[in-house]
Amino acid sequence: MNVFGVDIGGTGIKGAPVDLDKGDLSEERFKVLTPQPSTPESVIEGVQEVVTHFGHTGPLGVTFPGVVVDGVTRTAANVDQGWVGFDARTKISEKLGLPVVVLNDADAAGVAEITFGAGRGRGGTIILLTLGTGIGSAIFVDGRLVPNTELGHLELHGHDAEKKASAKAREDEDLSWHHWAHRLTKYLAHVEMLFSPDLFVLGGGVSRKAEKFVPLIEGIKAEIVPAELQNNAGIVGAAMAAAKL
Repeated sequence: MNVFGVDIGGTGIKGAPVDLDKGDLSEERFKVLTPQPSTPESVIEGVQEVVTHFGHTGPLGVTFPGVVVDGVTRTAANVDQGWVGFDARTKISEKLGLPVVVLNDADAAGVAEITFGAGRGRGGTIILLTLGTGIGSAIFVDGRLVPNTELGHLELHGHDAEKKASAKAREDEDLSWHHWAHRLTKYLAHVEMLFSPDLFVLGGGVSRKAEKFVPLIEGIKAEIVPAELQNNAGIVGAAMAAAKL
């Protein structure tokens, strides 16, 4: 079954058709830069560009980097504040003329990893963290999602954790892998203290370079593995949600 997912991020909007029998993209993804300012109207035009690129005409799953409740975006840490309280599902559906479901980006990535990737067949408490422009999170307890957790906004040493431990923070501050892994270790230790997970799955684009930083993380009791679907997990999870429309 082929369905379509779009993943809205702070820096890029990417999408592709997805083969849900395989849990992978059925065509190479297409990406446009997230417009600045990233207002709802301009971002929705970016979503339309991605969908139109493939000529898709069926149900559409869209992820958003913030809390999403019944298709309404409630927070907007890394995009324009115009998204707060915005009925994204209705507006995207009206703009594209398609049935649409909108969900938190890390939740979508987590569902994909639990179903097809690093969390497949695993029980207990699993926390997926997407390390990108910010830090997204998805918590699963015996396969059941606790939605909209937003653990990237935990306070760590007086700051939002994602301001110090995201992949963007590493790039912006030109941190070495060792220095960034040290920060990431402190963040993971904080999350572990609160939730005692059995498994951390580390996703986002930086997961492609897992060998550069995962071995440097020390002192964490939970198993730590990179996301198998890497930065495509959000697209796959969005498509999985669209398949239920």
